[in-house]
Amino acid sequence: MKSICFYFILFFCFTSQFSFAQLSKEEIILESNKELRTSLQTFREYLSIPNNGKTPADIQANLEWCKDAFESRGFKTKVLKSGSIPHLFSEGKSDPKKKTILVYMQIDGQPVDSSAWDQESPYIPALKMKVGDGWEEINWNFLEGPIDPEWKIFARSASDSKGPGMAFLTALDILDKTGNEPSVNLKFILDFQEEMSSPELADVVAENKKLFESDGILIMDGTRHISNLPNLTYGARGIATATIKVFGAKNDLHSGQYGNFAPNPVFALSRLLAAIKDENGKVLIPDFYAGIEFTDAEIKAMNEVPEDLETIENELGFAESEKVGNSLQEALQFPSLNVRGIRAGWVGEEVRTLIPSEAIAEIDMRLVKETPAERQINLLRQFVIDHGYHLVDGEPTDEERKTYPKLASFDFRLGSDPFRAEMDSPFSNWLKDGMSYVFGTNYINTRTTGGSQPMAPFINILGVPAVSVRIPNPDNSIHAPNENIRIGNYLEGIQTCLALLSIPFN
Repeated sequence: MKSICFYFILFFCFTSQFSFAQLSKEEIILESNKELRTSLQTFREYLSIPNNGKTPADIQANLEWCKDAFESRGFKTKVLKSGSIPHLFSEGKSDPKKKTILVYMQIDGQPVDSSAWDQESPYIPALKMKVGDGWEEINWNFLEGPIDPEWKIFARSASDSKGPGMAFLTALDILDKTGNEPSVNLKFILDFQEEMSSPELADVVAENKKLFESDGILIMDGTRHISNLPNLTYGARGIATATIKVFGAKNDLHSGQYGNFAPNPVFALSRLLAAIKDENGKVLIPDFYAGIEFTDAEIKAMNEVPEDLETIENELGFAESEKVGNSLQEALQFPSLNVRGIRAGWVGEEVRTLIPSEAIAEIDMRLVKETPAERQINLLRQFVIDHGYHLVDGEPTDEERKTYPKLASFDFRLGSDPFRAEMDSPFSNWLKDGMSYVFGTNYINTRTTGGSQPMAPFINILGVPAVSVRIPNPDNSIHAPNENIRIGNYLEGIQTCLALLSIPFN
């Protein structure tokens, strides 16, 4: 009996060790390179599906592809709706001894103008190599030989964000082929309208809260730091936008007949905008930065990110950066105020000798946790009022035009909220352990990304931390023509996912 028990224990230990075996760094690198060719061909197929989130047929086609992709890998799927937009939930088998990770994947992409792309179509993925200062398309058969990590794949959503999602799926394939299981339980939520600020995602999560229970959210979305090092990012800024319209006369007026007499609203708007920022780029609106403080540990973490200001300035093409922070990383921890567009009259070949009747400025503000959207919008609105403007809804009435020399309208929209996870927590430490497992010290942690991700509502609903794994190269042209992903980044993305799925989360 003793002998039987002894061998049973040995068998149990052996099978348990096999099920939860940890791939070594060498195995991760070897297996990811072996699987790369097959993965890229599947990725090509995935990118060929148009994915405009405003087009129901595109949503459905991508949903069906993703549903099959997960079910063929042994995951259960469920289509969830709160309104009219489907969201795909997927879940693997659950082990009560393991922690559970919810993986967020963005599936949709920005609309395209095919005529602006240097290839037949954004939905016909192009494999390209660098030739001189440009990129030359090469045959996909080149993948049958040695694969150059500097080659790129050009297609809509190559980087934002089908590439990161495909890297994760490839990591699952490698674990299966090597007889291993993920070190954590996995759930997935696939978003088909991220580029439209995920209007129904929070409601879907709120209505299915138990389904989404997890110990952390892994966001497979976002571009790497300018250094292009493997990158974890612990938060994202929110966004709010405003439109300020300054009124002049009722109609456009001839500049010869009424110059020096009729006020030009362009100058009034220019004075208002100039008053918002000083010459160092700091916003002068009272309390705009109120509440922002950094701990010594946070400052240390920001200083550890490899950045050379002069190099960045030279690469971006300007002589001197603004002085909101002491570095690019520090600047991203503050709310920003940007004039994203101005319109008044005509320019170029259509220019006319007119005094425009109105001048419009479009504003966007990026937000951090300490500076909520409503507060920042109210501060901006009050700033306009404090500069003598009477605000109207729509067009001013004749009575208002007669009464108030400074007339403007102020409209706004609240976008996604900011979020930020602790950089020192069990979830964050598991992620850092995974990164260091395969990359050593050759990766970086960034506290906040400059862009926005519409996930704060469902993060807050679930009450768990969220961190994004950054895979795409910083020169990926997301949202623009010729979006791309570097194959070397894609490969490192597979290795990142493999490492995370090999490291125990205790």
